[in-house]
Amino acid sequence: MLMSLSRSLSTALLVADILCARGDEALKARLLSTTMFMSGLCTLLQNTIGIRLPLYQGPTASYVVPLLALMGLKQWSCESENEVGTNSTEPAFTTLEKIQKLEGSLMIAGGLHVLVGLTGIVGFLLRFIGPITVVPSLTIMALYVYSATVRFAKAQWGIAVLTVAVALILSFYLRKFRSPIPLWSRTRGFYIYWSHFHKMFSILIATVVGWGVSAILTASGAFSADEKSSDFYARTDSRTFIIRETGWFIFPYPGQFGSPSYDTGALITFLLGTIGSIIDSIGDYYACVKVIEAPPPPKHAVNRGIAVEGFMSIMAGWAGAAHATSTFGGNIGAIGITKVASLRVFQLLGLMFIVMGVIGKIGAVFVTIPYSVIGGLQVINFGVLAGVMLSNLQYIDLGSKRNVTIIGMSMLVGLMMPYWINNTKRPINTGNADLDSTILMFLGNPVFMTGIIACFLDNTMPGTLEERGINAWQSELEVGVDYETTPGDRKSKTGADEIRARKLARTLYVIPYLNRVLRRFPRIRFIPICQRYNPRLDE
Repeated sequence: MLMSLSRSLSTALLVADILCARGDEALKARLLSTTMFMSGLCTLLQNTIGIRLPLYQGPTASYVVPLLALMGLKQWSCESENEVGTNSTEPAFTTLEKIQKLEGSLMIAGGLHVLVGLTGIVGFLLRFIGPITVVPSLTIMALYVYSATVRFAKAQWGIAVLTVAVALILSFYLRKFRSPIPLWSRTRGFYIYWSHFHKMFSILIATVVGWGVSAILTASGAFSADEKSSDFYARTDSRTFIIRETGWFIFPYPGQFGSPSYDTGALITFLLGTIGSIIDSIGDYYACVKVIEAPPPPKHAVNRGIAVEGFMSIMAGWAGAAHATSTFGGNIGAIGITKVASLRVFQLLGLMFIVMGVIGKIGAVFVTIPYSVIGGLQVINFGVLAGVMLSNLQYIDLGSKRNVTIIGMSMLVGLMMPYWINNTKRPINTGNADLDSTILMFLGNPVFMTGIIACFLDNTMPGTLEERGINAWQSELEVGVDYETTPGDRKSKTGADEIRARKLARTLYVIPYLNRVLRRFPRIRFIPICQRYNPRLDE
């Protein structure tokens, strides 16, 4: 929970910035409460009826970062920030209108996400969407966050750099060292326990250090008290009033910001986020089973996990979170360190986030963190994200002129089109204002343009599956085998290993009590998200 709080906070504040609600502290507190509540609910469902692996479901940049592209359009720009927009004559959306349009668009994208899981077409999609498509588009998506990061970090660059430095030192420079923790027990008395505490909670410690230094500088009068000053938001007392004004309880109910509406540009960004989220989640599923030494998840479990994420995308959109939740890979590393992979622990984690989302004072306290500290956290989070996206290049042949040409051209054209649109008077003029606006939203989204060009060229240019990285990609993200129903499918597992794998699969990926339903209604097994009836579970 402690490792995941910074991502929830950064995401909620980033969404508020996209909504041009930088000064609306009450809205930020409600957005953070909604984010934590939805993260907890999705985590609880995923570990109970979803993939049933020890995974945390939290806010992911796959859904949030593409929204930054919308700020380049006049209707979505923040006039106070002097954003350059298109030449559209349509008036800018208000904050409430933006939330409502994001609600409806995310619900539509979530519906498509659910269909991908219910129909089990993940394998089919991976035939056309390979690393050459994903790497350019998601890299552009990750790097596009620089504008929002600067908005937070510029409050006080020194504090932002300090936050980043502390996190990097604890995570990497001191990763081979152990922290001394004094403990006491009846049998041993006082003793020192050496652990990787500083590595596990490096982000939390960096936040506390940055927050503490900001408090010292605020008390010493180093920061200006003028609201128009750039370092006002670096003060620790600039927004403490929100703690008093926020109620003790906030219930993130569906429709709390009004009836959902629809926007083409927002839908495009969420669809791109959905594709990235599905691929990223499947990779996290298989990374998790490697850490906990479990058999790969069968098809019905993978499909069920994707369907649960899609369902929660609909719920998150309906509640006005303006982003969806997906598998958070950072917590998988914590499993390897702590050796705790119990589903009960992660179900409790989900309940804890639900409680934190309901208690409004908790969200209000986190909202008061200085913007400079938040800027440092975003540098870490999104910097790592960009590196992770580039790591997918390992699957393709970088010595191939075909591959480097597709990657380079798609990224270049993806960045050229928004620049051309923003610097051209009436770049599109079909005679229909609605059609012009729709085309501009497609062309003005660098992530969409990069992805569509890369996908088209990768599937039309001659190239082998090995050269394109498709074989290695599908091998890494392959849908698992039904150990509990299909004997002999895994030739590499024999003897005790195969018996252990089958026993784990019969319990780990099976929804409790569903086997009784399958016994009475055996035809349900044809639904891609349902396992087959296994009489051994009735023994």
